[in-house]
Amino acid sequence: MAESLPPNRPRIPGSGLVKGLAVTLRTMTKKSVTAQYPDAQPDLPPRTRGVIGLFEENCTVCMLCARECPDWCIYIDSHKETVPAATPGGRERSRNVLDRFAIDFSLCMYCGICIEVCPFDALFWSPEFEYAETDIRELTHERDKLREWMWTVPAPPALDPGAEEPKELATARKTADKLAAQQAPPVTEPHADEQARAAEQPTRPQGDSKQQTDQPKPDQPKPGQEGSE
Repeated sequence: MAESLPPNRPRIPGSGLVKGLAVTLRTMTKKSVTAQYPDAQPDLPPRTRGVIGLFEENCTVCMLCARECPDWCIYIDSHKETVPAATPGGRERSRNVLDRFAIDFSLCMYCGICIEVCPFDALFWSPEFEYAETDIRELTHERDKLREWMWTVPAPPALDPGAEEPKELATARKTADKLAAQQAPPVTEPHADEQARAAEQPTRPQGDSKQQTDQPKPDQPKPGQEGSE
């Protein structure tokens, strides 16, 4: 059998009104702070969704952000160009070249889907929010304007001391070290010419040295002294 529920406590008339008045009283006694905007800029959280910045070098024109945008406010135009082969007898390849990248912020609802789905980290959130316009047509930011917003993107948070280095940074560092090694002049060891000449000269055996043959041993008498003794 199911256990019987405990009886409901009797409700005191006017308890809800007392609770509401208590909240109002606590709010009234708190000190009010007025934000002196625009003279003092607000201290925004680092993940504030203000405006979207474009890092054009990372964009591969994959169109993934434009396809996933629920408001269809991203406009991308591109063309293909042929890249010659890097090695003789190699195969030519084609790549997409970005012609236009624009975002209509009059339609954007700041969901952040375009930033999340970008596989090459070409879009970033900027905390800047002061870009209101008197003309709605000015809210369509082209790629030059989106590139300017990149200077306002805050730096990413520092990694934990025990965390591994990101693969992108490790690859970039290896590439930079390789290019630096190729551009560096060849290092020559000192006295390399002298060592080469010494190696070409014939060497005498250790027992046939001139010093050992010319100088007599101290125990043996010199020539001409045997008869005198």
